Amino acid sequence: EEMRKEIDAVTVSTPDHTHVMAAVTAMNLGKACFCQKPLTKSIAEARLMGEIARGQKVATQMGNQGTASNSLRQTAAFIKGGNLGRVKELHIWTNRPVWPQGGGRPAEAPVPENLNWDVWLGPAAVRPYAAGYHPFSWRGFWDFGTGALGDMACHTFNMPFMALNLRDPASVQAISSGHNKETYPKWSIIDFDFPKLGEREAVKVKWYDGGKLPDQALFAGYKGDVEKNDEGKEVEKPFKTASSGILVIGDKDTLYAPGDYCENGFKLKSGSAPAEVTYTQSPGHFEEWVNAIRGGPQAVSNFPDYSGPLTETILLGNLAVWAADGAEVMGKKIEWDAAKMVAKNAPEVDHVIRPTARDGWKVLRTGGA
Repeated sequence: EEMRKEIDAVTVSTPDHTHVMAAVTAMNLGKACFCQKPLTKSIAEARLMGEIARGQKVATQMGNQGTASNSLRQTAAFIKGGNLGRVKELHIWTNRPVWPQGGGRPAEAPVPENLNWDVWLGPAAVRPYAAGYHPFSWRGFWDFGTGALGDMACHTFNMPFMALNLRDPASVQAISSGHNKETYPKWSIIDFDFPKLGEREAVKVKWYDGGKLPDQALFAGYKGDVEKNDEGKEVEKPFKTASSGILVIGDKDTLYAPGDYCENGFKLKSGSAPAEVTYTQSPGHFEEWVNAIRGGPQAVSNFPDYSGPLTETILLGNLAVWAADGAEVMGKKIEWDAAKMVAKNAPEVDHVIRPTARDGWKVLRTGGA
C-alpha cells in the first residue's frame, strides 16, 4: 500500500501456497502481474486469479516460458492441423521430483534469524520450522507445494493444452507409491479423461512422475539418433526414451517430443518428414508481458484465458493423487464438474480444491468479474 504509486508491475516467485496472496493484492491495486508456475496451489485460487485479472483489466502472465518457444508452437500447430489424424491418447512424463517426497514431517529446528517464519507460512496452518522446507523442498509438501505434477506439468502439459484445448476433464484417477497426506508420493501415474470438445474428439491423457515411464511398446518403430563412430562411419544408436517428454498418438501417426518444452523438436513414428505449418512467433516470453503492460495484446499465457485454465486442469490430477494414498492401489475415480468446481462423487477432496486459510491470511477480493 505504501509503495503503490511507485510500482507498475509485480512478479511473484514465492512458494506455491502464497502465490494467490501476493498476486491478488497486486491486481486489486491495478498492477500488472507475472506469477511463477503453477499459477496457484489450488483450483479455486486459479479460478479466482483469472476472474480478478479479467475484472481489473491488468496485464498478466505465468512463468511457463516454453509457451513462447518456436519449437513448442510449431509442434502444437502441427497437431492442431490434423497431421496425426484424430488424437485419442497422450502420455506425458517428467523426471521430477528431484526433492524429497513420500516421507513424513521433518524434525523441528530453530528458526533462522533472517527468516520470518510466520510470514513464510502465510495462509498455511501453523507448524514448527524445519530445515527441510525452505528454500526448495517445500514443493513436496501438501501444505506448501503441488508435487511433481504441479511443478512441471505447466511445462510438459503446455504443448498439448495449446494444441488440443485440454481443459475441464470429466474425470481423473491415480495410482501412486502411497503417501501419508503430509508429503506427495514418491511416484504417481494419473489418468485424465477429456470429453469431446467442439471438433476435438475425446482424449485420454496419462501422466507419469517419479521415474515412471510409458509402456515401452508404445515406442516400437522409433529409431535412435545417428552419429559417427570412432571410424567416422554413421551408426544408429539404440532408441532410448528421454527422462521427460510427451507421446501423442493419433490414428494416422504418432509424435514423440523429448524434453519439457519440445525444445528438441519431435519425431514421427512413420519416419515421415513433418509437414510445414504456420504459427505465430513470439517476441519472447517476457517481452509479451511487457508489451501487454504498454497497451499491446495480452500475453498468450495470461491468467484468465490460458494459464488459469491450464493450472486448473493440471491441479485436478492432485485430487486423484490425494485419493490414491494406498501404496500401488488405484485410487478413487474423481468425477469433475468444472462449472460448479466440485468433485461430484468425492466431497473428501473439497479441502484440496478450496484450502482454508488461517485467520489473517484470507484473500480479499475487491476486484474481478
